[in-house]
Amino acid sequence: MASLTVENYLKAILQLSMQTGSESIATGRLAEKLNVSPGTVTSMLKTLSESGLATYKPYEGAALTDAGRTLAVRMVRRHRLIELFLVRTLRLTWDQVHDEAENLEHSVSDFLIDRIDEFLGRPETDPHGAPIPTADGELRGTDRESQPLSDCAAGTRFRFVRVVNQEPEFLRYLTESGFQLGAIGVVRENNPDAGIVLADVQEQILSVGHTAAGSIQVEMLRG
Repeated sequence: MASLTVENYLKAILQLSMQTGSESIATGRLAEKLNVSPGTVTSMLKTLSESGLATYKPYEGAALTDAGRTLAVRMVRRHRLIELFLVRTLRLTWDQVHDEAENLEHSVSDFLIDRIDEFLGRPETDPHGAPIPTADGELRGTDRESQPLSDCAAGTRFRFVRVVNQEPEFLRYLTESGFQLGAIGVVRENNPDAGIVLADVQEQILSVGHTAAGSIQVEMLRG
């Protein structure tokens, strides 16, 4: 049985791989995501390599093996289903569920996760719009065409479909601004030089930094 630390590393490699589109993840990038030193990451990657869960090459990074990916997808499935369960049943907000899911995902059984999935109606996405893997490891909801808000030109009409930055403060800011999943808006101004994006969202004006706008995934709408 994999340890909590091993599961966290595998999940982090998978998530970074999905974000970047690259199978190999640099040590520094992984250290930043897990908030540990590069030396600690290097030591763990060697352990994962010896266990057959990842391949590691110095100065190139790490990539999941088939076995490692299977375990990583299982952890992502657990995390996202738990988040959605907490939102729908206990009415927790989307800025509260991440840390709770981090704690619970290592202790629940696959049997319970499958029952939660069934109870929720086989949902495709979690409270943040991220796709929930099926029990057989298929990532659903990935066929939706989306792009960062930071890439949208002025006048673009959009629907908010996912937030990548799940820091509680950022999520609360979005909520207070009316920027929730499914919200429809129009880009008023996109000024990379000034580092700001302005958008009209549900009769409110949202002002967000260019970097933060890169964490907001939107679906472009016609008309």
